[in-house]
Amino acid sequence: MTPETVLTILQQALQVITLLIAVILLPALFIGLLVSMFQAATSINEQTLTFIPKLFITILVLAFAGPWMLSLLMGYARQIFEDIPFLIG
Repeated sequence: MTPETVLTILQQALQVITLLIAVILLPALFIGLLVSMFQAATSINEQTLTFIPKLFITILVLAFAGPWMLSLLMGYARQIFEDIPFLIG
């Protein structure tokens, strides 16, 4: 196995991880921004007010995008396992 092959595998892994994390974090970031703007406009400085909407949107995203995320991760793992004979030899 050459160093280029290892770097390619690591690059693909980082791309998959980045995509999976972005699907979860971007909606939570957007909701947090909206709640923060609401807090700034109304002068409500409650720290726990941002937690519940972020938790709700994260659970909602996981419920709807979870099957797609799982299939993406399983596809990557299947590709790695299928490439083992070519990586060894």
